[in-house]
Amino acid sequence: MSAHRQPAIFVPHGGGPCFWIEFPPPFGPHAWDSLRDYLAGLVKSLPERPKAFLVVTAHWEADQPTVSVNPKPGMLYDYYGFPEHTYKLSYPAPGAPEVAAKVKALIEKAGLPVATDGARGFDHGVFVPFLIVDPKAEIPVVMLSLRKDLDPKFHIALGKALAPLRDEGVAIVGSGMSFHDLRHFRDGDTTASAAFDAWLDETAKAPQAEREARLAQWDKAPSARACHPREEHLLPLMVVAGAAGESKGKRDFNDKIGGKMISAFRFG
Repeated sequence: MSAHRQPAIFVPHGGGPCFWIEFPPPFGPHAWDSLRDYLAGLVKSLPERPKAFLVVTAHWEADQPTVSVNPKPGMLYDYYGFPEHTYKLSYPAPGAPEVAAKVKALIEKAGLPVATDGARGFDHGVFVPFLIVDPKAEIPVVMLSLRKDLDPKFHIALGKALAPLRDEGVAIVGSGMSFHDLRHFRDGDTTASAAFDAWLDETAKAPQAEREARLAQWDKAPSARACHPREEHLLPLMVVAGAAGESKGKRDFNDKIGGKMISAFRFG
């Protein structure tokens, strides 16, 4: 085990360009401040400055896991109805084609399908949190898609294939949300999100085999479908948990935002 093994981290990326707008009640102007503070401290919390980030984003689904190989990704403003200034945000971090090639090779070595994409820009699951994580945009970022069947076991296996990157200076980040039912985000009812968040906390802390078994059947957890009618925002956690291996997990951030419990989880 490397003395500087990077962790695998699942982070909530907020709601749209939440850090640059004022949300109406029940959010309010400071609702996302605690998450901003958490993201702003992420790099300093790592054992060393990472060589690159591999970001599994909830906002990219493809027929097969797809790796971004673009050396200079542009911007993909994949949100709608927000103020004009939020479509001028810029995140000029470089890509890392050599890291992307390693990602592809590791997935192939595990016998899993993989594709590459040389054109895709940073979607808001990447640029929104990473404008806070690395505001100078100096650390290279490689994106990895979900597979659109959203099968949890497959995504855990995908994460396992990627685990060696952690000993090569690459921090693996899953960007999603621990609660993602947009229909009920503003209803003020904490019950479902609190129950599911407690289950996620127990699961993250469990030994590897138990953790993976629980995540493979996540939809049987308390209030699971009330929190994730569609699970694309939870699936980056599966990849991160797979990459965790025997690393212990913990809840790294937790706050009530808009009446819902929102958490980040770290392994290692």
